[in-house]
Amino acid sequence: MNLNMLYCFLCFMALHIAVWFSTNLQLVNDELAAKSFQVMLILAVPTSIAAYYGTKFGYAAFGESAWSVRFFGFALSYLTFPILTWWLLGESMFTVKTALCVILSFTIVAIQVYM
Repeated sequence: MNLNMLYCFLCFMALHIAVWFSTNLQLVNDELAAKSFQVMLILAVPTSIAAYYGTKFGYAAFGESAWSVRFFGFALSYLTFPILTWWLLGESMFTVKTALCVILSFTIVAIQVYM
């Protein structure tokens, strides 16, 4: 794995975690719901910066393929969302549908990285 791939991975993980909190913090509890709009505003610029650099590093890592960057980013979102949703909202990620989607995400990442 080269450094561009590592930086792409880290940027996209930060991006998807920030997006999760920007959109779902309002659902965690009433106290946090009252602050969720401000958190969304605070995270907007860092989220965009993570997307920008994740795409930049990914484009270099994947041989200048925007499609590869897109699929890689999508797959990573499906790795972060189920974990955060299970941990903070208590929604099970152990359903057949979610498990299959997580497996597909790992498959997409493997295809983009190794093919």
